[in-house]
Amino acid sequence: MNDRVSIEIADGIADVRLDRGEKMNAMDGPMFAALVDAADRLAVDTSVRVVVLSGNGPSFCAGLDFSGFQAMAGGAGGDDSTSTGSIGQLEAGRITHRAQQAVWGWHELAVPVIAAVHGVAFGAGIQLAIGADIRYVHPDVRMAVLEIRWGLTPDMTATQLLPALVGPDRAKELIWTGREVNGEEAVRIGLATAVCADPHADAMALARVIASKSPHAIRGGKFLVDSSVTTDFATGFAEERRVIASLIATPNQVESVQAYFEKRDPSYGDVEL
Repeated sequence: MNDRVSIEIADGIADVRLDRGEKMNAMDGPMFAALVDAADRLAVDTSVRVVVLSGNGPSFCAGLDFSGFQAMAGGAGGDDSTSTGSIGQLEAGRITHRAQQAVWGWHELAVPVIAAVHGVAFGAGIQLAIGADIRYVHPDVRMAVLEIRWGLTPDMTATQLLPALVGPDRAKELIWTGREVNGEEAVRIGLATAVCADPHADAMALARVIASKSPHAIRGGKFLVDSSVTTDFATGFAEERRVIASLIATPNQVESVQAYFEKRDPSYGDVEL
């Protein structure tokens, strides 16, 4: 796609990789833009049924490019290569600025997003992982909400998404201390889904399972679970009824039943936007 993020799509799976390995995938202005553009592209690609998000090189993402901190230390307002400046401007038609959208774009995709995390995931990196639906992490991964080191608070949606994973008290503790969490603890506190010797391989294996299911039902399940944290029970139950009614007797739902009883793999049509 560009020199920051690569995308390979095959069999309904989008294999998305941060591709700045020599800089441990640290985020600069072009990386923010590439992440936003990649999510926007996949949002309208109806052939995509699941996304695997990972980083090339030794780490998932080391956080903000250090030049951004140097600019802030010097009192500079920054430009597109820093965490300040234009990436902090609210984008037209969105509820986010570019730094937030670099994470939120993956969270709001209608299809599942699996993050495969290795090496370090600091600051912006851990927030990007938090934006995924599922996180597979290496045992030796180092994850930290590191903004407190620089006298800052997280500003890429983590304050809104992290409490749902680990609870408000644990989220505050991680934000206030900036301490590192390894793979085992990440799973234990709910920050990660599973520890894997090869997170990317296991993420791709799960992606193949998901891609083999009805894409309409997968999207419906994600929508209902995600909306459960922002709606009251009555609204949530009504949404359950609406979504299942939209699935019953549709071609993919009928195919699911027929394939099961005929003991064959189902053949699903793509979602239409």
